[in-house]
Amino acid sequence: MAATAVRRAPYKDFLQPALHRRFTSTATVLLAVSYVEAALLGPWNSLLWTIFPISATGARTLFVFAAGLAILILRIAQYHVGRRSSGSGWQTLRTSLTRFATYETAFWYMFSSGAVCQTYLWSMSDTLALRWITYFSGDRARLNERPLYLSCYLAVCALIQTVQHFQFDLDRLDLRISNQSGEKQRNSGSEASSQIILKRIPAVFIQSAVHAAIALPITHIAYYFIFRSMLWGWVLMFLRPFYNLSKSNIMPPFSAFDGFLLVRCIYVGTLVFFMWAVANIAFSSFMVQEPLKHGKPLTSEAKDPNGSLLNGLKSPKMPVKSFAMWELALIAQNFDVRRQAIFDDIDRKGGPMWSQVYAICMDAIKSIETRVDEYGKPAAPAPPVQEVEEPHRRVSAPLRDDPIFTTKSRGGGAWKSLEHGAVKSLEQVARAPGAPPASKLSPVVQKTWLEAKDRMLSKEQQEAMRPEHIKGQMEQFGLVLMQFDIFSSLLRQEFRDEFAGTVLGGPYAEPSLYAHAAIALSELAACSLKEDKFGNVHRDVPSIIRTFTSVIKKVEALRLEYPLHWSDTTGKRDSPAVDDVLDVMRTGLQQVVDKFEPYSSDLRLTSSDIRFAREAMVKPVVPEPEPEAEPERETKVQEKPRPRAQEKVQRRAPRQQMRTVEMEEIR
Repeated sequence: MAATAVRRAPYKDFLQPALHRRFTSTATVLLAVSYVEAALLGPWNSLLWTIFPISATGARTLFVFAAGLAILILRIAQYHVGRRSSGSGWQTLRTSLTRFATYETAFWYMFSSGAVCQTYLWSMSDTLALRWITYFSGDRARLNERPLYLSCYLAVCALIQTVQHFQFDLDRLDLRISNQSGEKQRNSGSEASSQIILKRIPAVFIQSAVHAAIALPITHIAYYFIFRSMLWGWVLMFLRPFYNLSKSNIMPPFSAFDGFLLVRCIYVGTLVFFMWAVANIAFSSFMVQEPLKHGKPLTSEAKDPNGSLLNGLKSPKMPVKSFAMWELALIAQNFDVRRQAIFDDIDRKGGPMWSQVYAICMDAIKSIETRVDEYGKPAAPAPPVQEVEEPHRRVSAPLRDDPIFTTKSRGGGAWKSLEHGAVKSLEQVARAPGAPPASKLSPVVQKTWLEAKDRMLSKEQQEAMRPEHIKGQMEQFGLVLMQFDIFSSLLRQEFRDEFAGTVLGGPYAEPSLYAHAAIALSELAACSLKEDKFGNVHRDVPSIIRTFTSVIKKVEALRLEYPLHWSDTTGKRDSPAVDDVLDVMRTGLQQVVDKFEPYSSDLRLTSSDIRFAREAMVKPVVPEPEPEAEPERETKVQEKPRPRAQEKVQRRAPRQQMRTVEMEEIR
């Protein structure tokens, strides 16, 4: 009777429930913040009814929570792993404007701010004059401009938050690198994430108040000069079917300078920015917890744990693959039973479990070496285009269409050719007004060109027109603009991001994937001396040592040669993402070499391999940028005051010399 095959559950069947539990924790934090803000948005007529959940405060809490939940749903739809590693702020802005996700983000932030605005207007009493419709005399209804201004203000807050969302790449999940020492953290999971949120609350509240204050002058200018008449007409058109409003669209005098309204705007704007910030921080903190469930790896409850883990390691989706690699690194460090199961699993389809894990991790690490080797090389030539069969060529010349009875002078051909040559030369000069056409003009014309240029322009003007000088002037002007934050965020191209994109890949570089691959290989290789019963690991140890050594050396060599962009005013050649990966590889390399150096002859490791590995373990000192040398200034040396007697002697010396010369001439 044939044995039944064990179903290998995909890795996402274990990852998605874990992410759902973390989303629940995020929503709980958001619900608590929504309840506090709902109480602050109320009229505060009675302290008991303001705090009591089953009241108007509870209803406001649901509306505010719905506004924050829209942001969490947006984060789920657009989250990614890896740091943005290519392009300047201007290139990122230009790319974002052509993506649908940008406008989707703006829409949901608009929806969130609109929900909070209507909740706040509904909560206010009639005495505060924040209703959409007011009655001044009798039953005649009039549109109130104050809530219109408040709505426009919160819409501007939503646009500012959208810009910050893409500027700081809030969709990113920052997967931390596992502790390589193997010691478990005391506070992990939800407790550590909650502590992170509580510590950041004061700073987040202050930052929210600053953003709310910045949005106020922007709203004032945009509302008065651009949107006032348009919004006034739209709101009147929408409310006329429900109220007895005037048929005229004449706007009242602009009265948004009311101090009470401005203070209310900043107050509500601070609460809205705070809700958005807490929602984003909570989501980014809970979602990057270790891939563990009740202190064990996620795949521990699977019928085939190793098969489910392999499914995650082979996933084409970067988030799934990164979490699976993180779990593999944790298994190699802290879980002896699962690590032993990797060594003992030799009858798996596709090869032993160790061989498949080794191939996946080595491919990830070798991809770094491949990118370094391909940097600076020309792109591969395009494949040759298949030639299309041309029709048969004409053997004889085509018939001439010249008039028959027109006579030509014999010297016309020479004159025409001379005229054509002169026009062609003038066209060449006109196409390159700043460069001498030395390669296309005769020596006589070239000499005439240089003499005319020397007469028309001075040496300083000729030097100023050189392309190198113009480029330098543009860079100096750009450095002046870099002193302002709005221009620096658009123009700056930092070495840390450009280098990370070259080494770790783009457009998003995820260092944890390569770091956890190095941790898994080094830990499994080090533990194989005691736990590998079948001796499958020791055959791959030399390749691990040589690959780690080669990758470290090539990346460090590229760091010294990598060009610095003129907008990077720091001049430092450090990249934290790449440095974290190299530090993990150095520690793993040292661990493997220390364990297997006594068996180097059996493993066919030469003394050169060990020596190169020892050299790669030492972290080189990156040279600091040299300070710019100040231009030398001509300084006059102050002469010391001399005594009068010495001055008299110096005055008499020339006279005595003249007298001696005259006496010698007389003689």
